[in-house]
Amino acid sequence: MAKPSPSPSGELRGPRTCGCELALLPLRQLLLLQPDCFQLRGDQLAVLRPPRHRPAGGFTVLSDGALHRDGQRHCRLTGHFQRDVELTSHRDYKDYRETILSRPLVFFTNVRTNCSSKEKTYALIVNTRHPKIRRQIEHGMNTVISSVFGESYKLRFDFQEVVKNFFPPGSHLVTGEDLSFSYEFKSDALLDFFYWFGISKNTVAVTGKVLNFSNTTPEKKEIITMFLEKMSEPYVRLNSFSDRKFSVTSRGRLISYKRKSYCYCFLIYYNSTPII
Repeated sequence: MAKPSPSPSGELRGPRTCGCELALLPLRQLLLLQPDCFQLRGDQLAVLRPPRHRPAGGFTVLSDGALHRDGQRHCRLTGHFQRDVELTSHRDYKDYRETILSRPLVFFTNVRTNCSSKEKTYALIVNTRHPKIRRQIEHGMNTVISSVFGESYKLRFDFQEVVKNFFPPGSHLVTGEDLSFSYEFKSDALLDFFYWFGISKNTVAVTGKVLNFSNTTPEKKEIITMFLEKMSEPYVRLNSFSDRKFSVTSRGRLISYKRKSYCYCFLIYYNSTPII
């Protein structure tokens, strides 16, 4: 099977995480480069807990729980997160958003090129620290929230097109549906007309430059290893306003709070002992 041949700009030139939006490499190579995070045990692919020296680090693997390694052996996954989830509360949403944005995302997919009839399993790594990738995910989440009024909704993020464009023409994504994730928020609204008719179901096709991590030269392998370790380091992020902007109820509370704060500041300016 011929290796993908991206342009020179598709090669990783250093271990700086800001230089990578998306990356692809064979599953076999990922297992060799990141033994502390991924281990193959018979017919089980284990996503391990982060090492003690970086307890909040590691990767977030999104999967349905199974894959056909190189199109041959069936493998079960452990330690992963489900690709499609259902949320029912503000707390669920905040926890889910933190899960998606706090670590690099990993998807597994099988690809067959026009040069070979055999499938090969690749790992897609999504660098959620890169501003372009992070912006698309956050913007998609914030936009769908502002477009609904307490109803249920579903949002899907899809990477199929950007991965398909990485491989030579004529290549086939055998399990392309595995290159997406979604969450569905179920509200307690009595009449969810927009949701029932599919109006509040949206898809974001994520775009970005895909780097080729398939290089096996010792020098490149060392750079890729350093990069993956750097990318998977713990990431501490303060809560932003967008994290709290979730539903009509929560927005109403925030607006009320902002108005109170404004009145409070106004009274402080004109009266040293305000009463609200």
